[in-house]
Amino acid sequence: MNPALPASLEDLSAALEATGYFAEETVTASVFLALAMHRPLFCEGEPGVGKTALAHAVSKAMHWPLFRLQCYEGLDASEALYSWDFPRQLLHMRVAESTGRQDAASLEDELYDRKFLQPRAILRAFETTPSVLLIDEIDRADDEFEAFLLEALSEFSVTIPELGTIRAATPPFVVVTSNRTREVHDALKRRCLYQWIDHPSPARERAIIERRFPAIPPVLAAQILNAVTRLRGAGMLKAPGVAESLDWAESLLALGASEISAREAALTLGTVVKYHEDQSRIRAGKFELLLP
Repeated sequence: MNPALPASLEDLSAALEATGYFAEETVTASVFLALAMHRPLFCEGEPGVGKTALAHAVSKAMHWPLFRLQCYEGLDASEALYSWDFPRQLLHMRVAESTGRQDAASLEDELYDRKFLQPRAILRAFETTPSVLLIDEIDRADDEFEAFLLEALSEFSVTIPELGTIRAATPPFVVVTSNRTREVHDALKRRCLYQWIDHPSPARERAIIERRFPAIPPVLAAQILNAVTRLRGAGMLKAPGVAESLDWAESLLALGASEISAREAALTLGTVVKYHEDQSRIRAGKFELLLP
């Protein structure tokens, strides 16, 4: 095993917890194996359960730089890999013309020199050893980008027509996330280790809240956990994730609340419930789902 990697699950768990990320043992095991096997980790789960935060936590725990690619409809390979610095290329060409150069073939080669290349997330991660590469919300991208990503992650290499093939000396630790708004092709999943990330247990979520806000009153922390647990079981359009629990705790503390009353629930509703239909339902129930 690479000596830079954690020697055991326990070491990795402690390193992640030191960053404030309290992972379930199955999640820690998936990260440990992905690191050891140089395999991408494909994480699915509801929004707000900590998929993106996992990549950031690994980056902090391992002291490796993080490169993030946010996926969206229409994303293509060039936008994920590199672009050419056209203003500098144009300036170079004008300087060459002003000096009377006539060697067009040589000038064209110069225009596509590495110094004019602007690497983006995937290429930067491949060229930085070691590193963490986060491919966020792959379910928002198109099938064509999925196919490109599968090829790139199979060999951890990419080809730039003007420069040739660039291969990662050491594969980055890759986290691919999906909110499951659509099914991702099996071929990409087979290339990765797979991990479903669920909402944390109440005890683990409380540890997360108390780590972020050490001065939070115990009663308030317990009330927040009880309320978000009820919301997650109430069939909301968008159940609150850990991110919403933390936002709610921060907003309540900002108001000076030591416990949740109907007034505080009304004032902070937008930090924990992000859909109008869900908010209307809670208001109609006189905030019963949020109150102790």
